[in-house]
Amino acid sequence: MKKTSWTSKLTSSLTAGAAALMLFAGFASAHVTVNPTVAQTGAWQTYSIKIPSEKELPTTKVTLKVPQGVAFKQYQPLAGWKITTEKNDSNEVTSITWEVDADNEGILAGQFQQFNFVAQNPDAETEVAWDAFQYYSDGSIVEWTGGPSDSNPHSITAISQDPAAAGNAAAGGGHDSAGTAGNAGHDDEATGDDTKANDDTTLGDALNDTVTGEPNNTDSDPGTLKLQQATLIVSILALILSFLGIALATRRKKR
Repeated sequence: MKKTSWTSKLTSSLTAGAAALMLFAGFASAHVTVNPTVAQTGAWQTYSIKIPSEKELPTTKVTLKVPQGVAFKQYQPLAGWKITTEKNDSNEVTSITWEVDADNEGILAGQFQQFNFVAQNPDAETEVAWDAFQYYSDGSIVEWTGGPSDSNPHSITAISQDPAAAGNAAAGGGHDSAGTAGNAGHDDEATGDDTKANDDTTLGDALNDTVTGEPNNTDSDPGTLKLQQATLIVSILALILSFLGIALATRRKKR
């Protein structure tokens, strides 16, 4: 009797452990993010929104709200995606939506996609929040609209006159993703002139920084790859524990 009781407790523990690991695997996932996180005041900025698919279902649509004070200018077309914008009464773009088109299945499990667009930053220093809405093929929606401590936080970009001072890490990657943010700082240091470049020049700089994307992009982003590897390992461990629990339960029934 004691032996049966011990087996029963072990089976319950293994099952609970497997469930906990599966739950952890679900939480060990990336968020929808908008980069750069630090940008130059008044600059024409190339932004990228990065969407991972966190469910075992494809993401078929993403809507991004344009923060107040940010002037949306242009989006980069992408094969397999239909891109639309909404405007207010002042003809200002308030949101942009990417939705699967033609034979595109969407962003599948284990994949992520980046969408690029150009916007002009506010002239004054501030922080802007990017609210995003992620739609899955089953009709469910994940709202990335919470604060930094929430489970579904929105991305925040700090708009600063001195991006280097606002965040050294972000400023260090300015040539890759920040577009004009890095160039503006170097121009001021070299010339000593605080005046801004004209709109044609800054728009050209922003567009030159735009990277051509591909549908369902799965490039080798280090953070995403590590996250996917960790999630895979945890899922395998959970599966093994589940099989052990089933085997012990079957053995107990036979006795």
